[in-house]
Amino acid sequence: MTYLPIEDHGVIGDLHTAALVGTDGTIDWLCLPRFDAPSVFAAILDDEKGGHFKLRPLDYARSQQLYLPDTNVLLTRYLSPEGVAEILDFMPIGGETERHRLIRDVRVIRGEMTFEVDCRPAFDYARQEHTIALGEKGAVFTGADMDLGLAAGVRLEEGPGRSARARFTLKEGESTTFVLQRLEEDEGPGDVFSEVECRDLLQKTLDYWRRWISKSTYRGRWREMVNRSALALKLMVYDPTGALVAAPTMGLPEAVGGGRNFDYRYTWLRDASFTLYALIRLGFDEEAKKFMDWLRERCQEADGQLQPLYGIDGRAEVPETELSHLSGYMNSQPVRLGNSAYDQLQLDLYGAVLDAAYLSNKYGSPLDHDLWQNLRRILDWLSENWREEDEGMWEVQGGRQQFLSSKVLAWVALERAVRIARQRGLPAGEGRWIEQRDAIYWDVMENGWDPERGSFVQHYGGKALDASLLLMPLVKFVGPTDPRWLATLDKIQEELAYDSLVYRYNLEEAADTGFDGEEGTFSMCSFWLVECLTQAGRLEEARLALEKMFSYANHLGLYAEEIGSSGEALGNFPQAFTHLSLISAAVHLDAALG
Repeated sequence: MTYLPIEDHGVIGDLHTAALVGTDGTIDWLCLPRFDAPSVFAAILDDEKGGHFKLRPLDYARSQQLYLPDTNVLLTRYLSPEGVAEILDFMPIGGETERHRLIRDVRVIRGEMTFEVDCRPAFDYARQEHTIALGEKGAVFTGADMDLGLAAGVRLEEGPGRSARARFTLKEGESTTFVLQRLEEDEGPGDVFSEVECRDLLQKTLDYWRRWISKSTYRGRWREMVNRSALALKLMVYDPTGALVAAPTMGLPEAVGGGRNFDYRYTWLRDASFTLYALIRLGFDEEAKKFMDWLRERCQEADGQLQPLYGIDGRAEVPETELSHLSGYMNSQPVRLGNSAYDQLQLDLYGAVLDAAYLSNKYGSPLDHDLWQNLRRILDWLSENWREEDEGMWEVQGGRQQFLSSKVLAWVALERAVRIARQRGLPAGEGRWIEQRDAIYWDVMENGWDPERGSFVQHYGGKALDASLLLMPLVKFVGPTDPRWLATLDKIQEELAYDSLVYRYNLEEAADTGFDGEEGTFSMCSFWLVECLTQAGRLEEARLALEKMFSYANHLGLYAEEIGSSGEALGNFPQAFTHLSLISAAVHLDAALG
């Protein structure tokens, strides 16, 4: 079996779902009709069984991939002595979005080239059989729950695995188009397709993305990287609810051959304040409001306790199972469906939620009465429970601890609540909140600081460092030049960082995660380091670290969750938290440099 490197992919989408498009012309990941639906193509998780949509020249020397400027429309170019070909891939925005069309336009720019197309869906994570019906206008794939039509400008024949395939030759100036879409009952593949409509959909999609990114207020030094991050984040928003998925993929390994292969197609409350900050700072007020509306719905729990993640439609339960029939990316097993972290205790998320509420109240719409009452209930629960051990930010499965980052973010929740109440004159349990806020502060300073090590540590009673400590000055728990913090920052650079890359922790010293095997460096932690250096006034160091991090992006400016020792992408791709952290680091460093 052959697998493209994770970084050798672009991503396209229609604000309901997203597809990965390899530099070799293979679409090896697509779920329909939305991000967290079962896959139609999943060859990235099993090259033999997963399903794919291949379109490429039979013979080419090299390929190049780029987005059309200021859009999420992807262009892949194939170069050979015999000619140059281009494939334009996009999912239309507007029109009949419930069809979730995927349009692939192939043309020859110079010379003559022969192509192969092979569309082999594998419904329901390759657990469902399907039938195929071929006709003059393409093929219809009929699964148990969905019919897909492939409209084609060339004659298709049936191939292995009930696929539709063809070989065809185009000369300079010639083109043809393939359109994959959901079908209504008794529709054929060409009933809702015309080349004129495809051109119209392309123009509407280009116009949509360019209008959207033109709203960005960022005018700093790193506009290309920041705007690409914004465009990537917009692709990961589920438009009906405004929820942001952590990544549009599942099961991609944090170490090849290892077991850390998680499903990220859900929305983590931890991302909330980072999401609001990035959207607000870049001027995307509509998206910020919509995400805050989604968050508001999650804050209505009767007992005040929140869970770490929810489905993009707001559902609470996303139970985890293993897809043992899939071999996994480069034999990385198990492939996990769902995410068991949904029912963990993670106290840090409360800080993210209250920080998001604070940012929304300050820069967006003032908090209304009902939301404030719900937040008060949440804060009352937190005041009673912040002393509990939890699974922490890294969602460990080896046993709960008193994680420092959880305490710090619990402090953030109470601190932001006090600010909101004072600014707005809102009724609050302010005296109690201040009492508990200060109790957390002294608790962290007494139990989270190790005088022998000369630094803050991952959890009470431990000795390990943790990159989540980088949040301490970013959330204003400590001053960015506090001697204790600067000593911790130096230790993190000495022990967890190399070049500009930062590991979460030392696996041999840290709390038991419940998983064996290695992992890569965490890209979001690397951007947190840039921001910490910026706040500490070490601007040249911060700027070099940021530029180095940009060099680890893929050819399109996209990041997976992690970066391996050879610079390869690891984990789910693209990852929202990394791009959120990039935006924050770039904005702050820009401001500091003047």
